[in-house]
Amino acid sequence: MIKKVTAVVQARIGSQRLRGKVLKKINNKETILLLLNRLSQAKEIDRIIVAIPNKKEDDTLQDILKKNNYEVFRGSEKNVLKRYYDCAKKFNLKNVLRITGDCPLVDPRLVDKIVKIFKKNNFDYVSNIGNRTFADGMDIEVFSFKNLEIANSSTISDYDKEHVTKYFLRSDKFKKFNYEDKHNFSNLRITLDTPFDFVLIKKIFNRFKNKMFYYKDVISFYKKNKVIFHNCLKLSQNVNLEKMDINQQTWSKAKEYIAGGNMLFSKRPDVFLPGKWPSYFKRAKGCIVYSLDGKKYLDVSIMGIGTNILGYSNSQIDKAVQQRVKNGNMSTLNCKEEVILAEKLVKLHPWSHQVRFARSGGEANAIAIRIARAYTKKNKIAFCGYHGWHDWYLATNLRSKNNLNEHLLPGLKTGGVHKKLKDTIYPFRYNDFNGLKKLVKKHQEIGIIKMEVIRNEPPKNNFLKKVRELANKNNIVLIFDECTSGFRECLGGIQKKYGVDPDIMMLGKALGNGYAITAVLGKKKIMNSISKTFISSTFWTEGIGPTAAIETLKIMENKKSWKYITSLGNYVRKKWLNIAKKNKVKIKVQGIPSLSSFTFLSKNHQAYKTYVTQEMLKKGFLATTTIYVSMSHTKQILNKYLKILEKIFLIISKCEKGDDIHRYLETDISETDFARLN
Repeated sequence: MIKKVTAVVQARIGSQRLRGKVLKKINNKETILLLLNRLSQAKEIDRIIVAIPNKKEDDTLQDILKKNNYEVFRGSEKNVLKRYYDCAKKFNLKNVLRITGDCPLVDPRLVDKIVKIFKKNNFDYVSNIGNRTFADGMDIEVFSFKNLEIANSSTISDYDKEHVTKYFLRSDKFKKFNYEDKHNFSNLRITLDTPFDFVLIKKIFNRFKNKMFYYKDVISFYKKNKVIFHNCLKLSQNVNLEKMDINQQTWSKAKEYIAGGNMLFSKRPDVFLPGKWPSYFKRAKGCIVYSLDGKKYLDVSIMGIGTNILGYSNSQIDKAVQQRVKNGNMSTLNCKEEVILAEKLVKLHPWSHQVRFARSGGEANAIAIRIARAYTKKNKIAFCGYHGWHDWYLATNLRSKNNLNEHLLPGLKTGGVHKKLKDTIYPFRYNDFNGLKKLVKKHQEIGIIKMEVIRNEPPKNNFLKKVRELANKNNIVLIFDECTSGFRECLGGIQKKYGVDPDIMMLGKALGNGYAITAVLGKKKIMNSISKTFISSTFWTEGIGPTAAIETLKIMENKKSWKYITSLGNYVRKKWLNIAKKNKVKIKVQGIPSLSSFTFLSKNHQAYKTYVTQEMLKKGFLATTTIYVSMSHTKQILNKYLKILEKIFLIISKCEKGDDIHRYLETDISETDFARLN
């Protein structure tokens, strides 16, 4: 049986950004009629129905449509999904093509291509918007009434009801296909949503006069007239920004003016809650964060990506920093604080003799590698864990694009990394001593073993000691990256707890409690190799970082901060497991106590994680499935968080028994893959 497909076009007078846009005229013809005329050229659709709201103000729209012999259905204004469902049910439609009234440039040939794919295959949903390659304004979607009925009965959020097919796109219960163009123009805007869009669309129609034109013709026009398109895009964006929450507004501007949007992958809003995450802060104190719109949130997530063990804006540290600023942060001469800090760190780690300072973990890791290579005169590295963004580290993905997937971030790209570094770095798994041993035996030029002391699991079967012995036996420099783990279970590197000393170690993140400072500690014979190379940077000599670090160490030592955060971390972990058990939800808890996370043992982990963030945000908590415990957290705060989490787990429990988590979501699923965000 041949599948019949009916086009249902949603339209209304009351558009928020451009009221009455569907009735605006180009060459004396309403844009909705221009759209319908173009759509009627499609050969694979059997019928066109325009679905409009049942508000009185849309009577004018209905009159114009009927006067031009188009069928009209009237339904809910805000629940557009129900409008589609009621329309399809009334007219006994088997399959629906969805077009929105803001797509007057719809291409009938493209419609035919997508409808043919739907007709010839057993897909529930076919579109060109799943992974966008077409310009905004060329949106085409096809789905069956059966699945429209499922979506209508399943969705509960206003977000899904307004946007109609977001549930289709999120849910894995539908068999979907996304049609992509070989040329990506997804950043091009040819939709009708603002007054400036209307100016552009009018110019496009006037360019082709009364002739029929297609998407490829619009792209050709764009290539020759980019200035027109870009100017209208910027003006349209400004109008859209006015309607946005100030946090989303700032993020939208950031994506335009900052390469990549921001400086740190882990702070990108799409990693947390796309379209809804606050993104920017006005001020922070303790574990309280105020976003740009003045809303107050309790941070039970990553606390500045692990930088603030003592809480945000610690008064004692801030006072010391303010005095340093008052006396001057930079001069031609060096600051005394770097000498004081170096001595303190060496005394905390008697195996070390000298220190080198930087301001970020990536820099510290690069310094350590350079010094170690200068000492060993060998270029190859065996590594385990996450160690930053530099070429030496990313080069492992030249050998296999998935090499770093198990080392925190999947999907890391290698653009700009010199191809000759391909065979210089080799990953090994934590606790897999035999795997490391084989690597060292196979690659005689390995002169460095670089690893995190611990991240998600503790060392087993004397793993760290065996690694130390292997390094000694093969004259390999052993480097411990403690940028994350340092100061969390003892005063200094966590290696002290396990009684295994490296040759070089990096400390960072928590060292300055939010102020930029990292340290590279090492044995004298190795650190002296700095004379064989060149490592130098202007802002490594400023005084704020070392000043903050000195004060941070004083407070940590006085308050025994590592004991407090470890105890509180264990408390949270125990409660997580109890909540999961009570609701019969399977989770895996990992990490050290003060830096804990849990994973849902379900194919829906990422959707569940997004739901946790979504519901926590509503209650005034910045939360995900990870918590970096700080001295500013209390059991009272965490009990409030846990009480909300228990209600969230109740819904997740229902979803594990057959309910669909995607119907509870009010936004897209958060991202984990770096490649998908760039």
